[in-house]
Amino acid sequence: MDVKTRTLRLHPQDNVAIALADLSAGESIGDSGDTLLQSVKQGHKIAVAPIKAGQNVLRYGQTIGQATRDIAPGEHVHVQNLGMGEHTRDYAHASEAVALSPATEERTFNGYHRADGRVGTRNYLGILTSVNCSGSVAKFIAEAAEKSGLLDDFPNIDGIVPITHGTGCGMSGENEGYDTLFRTLSGYAQHPNFGGILLIGLGCEVMQVSALVGGRPIRADGALRYMTIQHEGGTRKTIEKGLIELRGIAELANTATRKPAPVSELMVGMQCGGSDGYSGITANPALGVASDLVVRHGGTTILSETSEIYGAEHLLTRRAVSAEVGEKLIARVRWWEDYTARNLGEMDNNPSPGNKRGGLTTILEKSLGAVAKSGSAPLSDVFLFAEKIDTKGFVFMDSPGFDPCSVTGQIASGANLIVFTTGRGSVSGYMPTPGIKIATNSEMYRRLSDDMDINCGDIISDGVPLNDKGREIFEMFIRVASGEETKSEELGFGGVEFVPWQIGAVM
Repeated sequence: MDVKTRTLRLHPQDNVAIALADLSAGESIGDSGDTLLQSVKQGHKIAVAPIKAGQNVLRYGQTIGQATRDIAPGEHVHVQNLGMGEHTRDYAHASEAVALSPATEERTFNGYHRADGRVGTRNYLGILTSVNCSGSVAKFIAEAAEKSGLLDDFPNIDGIVPITHGTGCGMSGENEGYDTLFRTLSGYAQHPNFGGILLIGLGCEVMQVSALVGGRPIRADGALRYMTIQHEGGTRKTIEKGLIELRGIAELANTATRKPAPVSELMVGMQCGGSDGYSGITANPALGVASDLVVRHGGTTILSETSEIYGAEHLLTRRAVSAEVGEKLIARVRWWEDYTARNLGEMDNNPSPGNKRGGLTTILEKSLGAVAKSGSAPLSDVFLFAEKIDTKGFVFMDSPGFDPCSVTGQIASGANLIVFTTGRGSVSGYMPTPGIKIATNSEMYRRLSDDMDINCGDIISDGVPLNDKGREIFEMFIRVASGEETKSEELGFGGVEFVPWQIGAVM
């Protein structure tokens, strides 16, 4: 970091540096004597060496694209002179997997111990819908329960969460899309942050309640009831029956109290959204430190958003515990290449307009910063969207880059905490799982202080070490898992962020 010129060169091989403030034309950019040829915004890239047309542009010591024309030292490097270009990757499966040393300290959080052995960080009642057609009735039941004061007699319950969505019918009953929705709904029905579930369908939909229940005990504690509106006789009768069933579930859920649990029972879903040029420098690598701490304590962290690791997947395959695990990740990347192509899309349709305003130019650059969330732990396994995660350590779950959808999959897979880094700002929450928001830069943190839980901008502004910031994030994991409310919980987010991944034709 060159404090005097307010720029940061991330790797000795890099031919660009990052502006650490809004810089004006004519300012010096280093010891070479070169000066800025135009004004450059904070987080954006500046050429620190001559770059010929077609030459690779390097950040983090990795290729983020190729110059589309000659670029002189001191020029702003962005969409006007940097493009994707051809790129190849050496996956070198399992060549760099190094196990982390186990933590020497024993840490615990206070959670809800469930009958299936998992531990919840919250104790909600869920009203889960099989289809969009039962969504309004689910909300009616939740509203009626609130008006009647149903939970007044059950102080150990955090609230009632209606889980509604826009699918469940008008789809094939035997394809990839159906299987994905089935896993998602089943995962929520069994989630340890729910003390009990009321499952409601219409009755004639493709995603049948009977298929979800399937004559099997979905929850080991027995705290699940189910019904269909058509069978109960319509809206009012379903609401009346629903309130009765909800009270019975509440009686079971209220017996749960917080008790100490080892950090090994944490499963943390890691996300980034509204990224900027600081994401890969501050918040994401700091979260990587926290991820490693969770893994060292025997817990689980989940990286997702397959379309937003594109171009950086080789960094993960090298850390895979085996060639088979590495190949599983590449199989998902290949699936995505086909998926986007047949839907007339492309893998490099990112970054978004907001990402670009924050200084990110290509998906390669965005992905390299996003992968920093994963720390240095070996990649233990790769899972499908919403597939139950049964492996400890750092894992990957396939998902779109659309944050609400990706988080929905992570929660269905078992995440009992969500942590979300953002540079542009994000306002959302993900009941039943608490979400921690981490700002990449101090200016946004101050501007959106009501929504942000932790500021990582002080890594740049105040020189806070990454390890210290990672420890701060880890300590917040423990406090939130034990009941401390996050900003998104205080604001009441979580009512519209259940977004199952819809794959296939809507018919």
